[in-house]
Amino acid sequence: MGTITVLTGEVRAHGVGKVIDTTTLLLPTDVSADPGERVVLRGPNGAGKTTLLRILAGLLEPSTGTATIGGATADERDPSVRAAVAALLGTPTTYRDLTLVDHLVLVDSTWGGDPGTSDARGLELLGRLRIEHLHDRFPHELSSGQQQLFRLALTLSRPACVLLLDEPEQRLDTSRRATVTELLRERTDRGTTLVMASHDPSLSEALADRVVDVVPAR
Repeated sequence: MGTITVLTGEVRAHGVGKVIDTTTLLLPTDVSADPGERVVLRGPNGAGKTTLLRILAGLLEPSTGTATIGGATADERDPSVRAAVAALLGTPTTYRDLTLVDHLVLVDSTWGGDPGTSDARGLELLGRLRIEHLHDRFPHELSSGQQQLFRLALTLSRPACVLLLDEPEQRLDTSRRATVTELLRERTDRGTTLVMASHDPSLSEALADRVVDVVPAR
């Protein structure tokens, strides 16, 4: 797995942009977030918010500029960066023969959780997201809104110091969005850094310490 250095939740992107062939996916953009801060990325579809989050997660190399997590280059091949960052960018991998709580136990044990209490932690998180009654269901049996809550549970079950979320409010009604807002506030109050793309003005207002406008390429 390689040597893991414990990184801080300091997120920095300086002049980060992405061009593929002749297509500009992201104009040079700056993002700065300190441990415990909540930064919301705002902009129209196609502006490059997801691209920026993928660069911060170390999943995509920028064409220009630099991105760091805790002072280390944002590169998901680096085990220290991988341990520091939990990201919900697209649809995470799930297994048809594992229940919701089985998935959470797997994630918990992978990242060093006590096996004797993994089930309890998984059930508690599902309860906080108000889907504990679905704990013995399989992911493919969920509605679209339930799937989004489960994806958030998979992400939040990680002991990461940086959360990167791409429109976590997708497919959620107002009540569920309030639940997610509360969980994210609690997590950041404990020192986790949050960088999140969102189209929901209410969610942004409730969470953002700072808003970064991502400008689309002309």
